[in-house]
Amino acid sequence: MAEQFSDRVTGPRLFDRLKEYLPARLRGVPVVPVVRLSGVIGAVTPLRPGMTLSGIARMLERAFAITNARAVALVINSPGGSPVQSRQIYLRIRQLAAEKKLPVLVFVEDVAASGGYMIACAGDEIFCDPSSILGSIGVIGGTFGFQEAIKRLGIERRLYTAGEHKAMLDPFLPENPDDVARLKAIQREIHAIFIALVKESRGGRLKGADDVLFTGEYWVGDTAVALGLADAVGDLRSTLRARYGDKVLTPVIAPPTGLLSSLFGRRSPGAGSLATLDGISGLPDEVISALETRAIWAKFGF
Repeated sequence: MAEQFSDRVTGPRLFDRLKEYLPARLRGVPVVPVVRLSGVIGAVTPLRPGMTLSGIARMLERAFAITNARAVALVINSPGGSPVQSRQIYLRIRQLAAEKKLPVLVFVEDVAASGGYMIACAGDEIFCDPSSILGSIGVIGGTFGFQEAIKRLGIERRLYTAGEHKAMLDPFLPENPDDVARLKAIQREIHAIFIALVKESRGGRLKGADDVLFTGEYWVGDTAVALGLADAVGDLRSTLRARYGDKVLTPVIAPPTGLLSSLFGRRSPGAGSLATLDGISGLPDEVISALETRAIWAKFGF
């Protein structure tokens, strides 16, 4: 009887029973944490937070810190935005990948365009849906001209500056060709930085010529793969199961939740009080922000 009891509680059988109560990462089950990166990049107002490094850094750090992770998966759905925030997010992902020695797998949903594609380039591999939109490797800027409108309303523009170009591209003044030339020169510099980043990240996988890839044009999934902007068509679940087995766990690393987080986490540093607490003082900015955000998404049919 004692021998039978011993057989039941010792050796491999006991170990197998105990494994059932251990966390997945300690049971040898493959784990690939998932981070979702969605929205316009860097377009921040008190009620419309965009994607910024400060807003997502903690999620990235948590994902790369998971013990025994096999890789980190990024799910991207962004039409772009701030080139500075896009590059800073890209750099942080690559820094964490190098520190933890983990591959980064990017999965594009509806769109990874402009700054969204810049972030996607942080992946060692990029996967997309056949209908995903990728590319738009260029720089864009725009404003409005109101000088004729205020003239008809009998409004006089009074502007006082110190510095010859301080009022460059003021929407209430006539457009100055020299100012436009300066802006385009800045855009060309930013475009060159973007191109260099894509070439460094994608390397010999790029199949298209520069005058095709870097004109600001964008493509759907299969064409993007053919041009070397992505590696394959595939969804997250199927791709990870094929690579790491059917038991692979994909915990989603979520941003902070709760009432306080939803209130204070939606503020950017220096953004001031929430518009809901300031009355209607922030509404004009919110309306403009909403229209700009809508226009960025609409460019890609969304």
